[in-house]
Amino acid sequence: MSSPAVSPPAMPARVPDRVLIAGLTGSGKTTLARRLADRWQLTHVEIDALFHGPNWTPRSEFLDDVAGFAATERWVTEWQYTSKGAGEILEPRAELAVWLDYPWRVARRRLIRRTLSRSLRRTELWNGNREGSLLRLVSRDPEENILAWQRKTRNAWRERMPDALARNPQLTLVRLSSPAETEAWFAALPVRVER
Repeated sequence: MSSPAVSPPAMPARVPDRVLIAGLTGSGKTTLARRLADRWQLTHVEIDALFHGPNWTPRSEFLDDVAGFAATERWVTEWQYTSKGAGEILEPRAELAVWLDYPWRVARRRLIRRTLSRSLRRTELWNGNREGSLLRLVSRDPEENILAWQRKTRNAWRERMPDALARNPQLTLVRLSSPAETEAWFAALPVRVER
């Protein structure tokens, strides 16, 4: 049985210069950010790489680094670390917010697959850090177990987004409710052409 055709949401009026990608942990924010960076000739700054120092220690320069790239003309990043002060820096500068508002089961499946792959392959992430042992996945502590973190923050964007948009009227929001809708939206995006 084939899936129904998905019509893409509205396109931005012009190619934006500064983009935030919101979504539940594991929804695909970084993957979409990389793709948008390529399509729109933006610099992708992976915000996790700025936050996590060696041994998963938060970097003291984090907010200075966020302010540094936020002041530049073209970028795309994951909309994260709002409780650490990153939102106050990034939101006023951003033009477009893309919200991957996927069903729980989709984000959960993606996160499990990603976590298992990174753990088994011992993939280096940022600043020498690697995904922890699979034994951490039995912990109920969200600071130790990324699956517990995802569960804890499951409704965070639904609660946070209205206020974020009210504070930042310049932000255009594109809310995507499934990977198929995201693909349809992305396929219809213009390519930035420099003059």
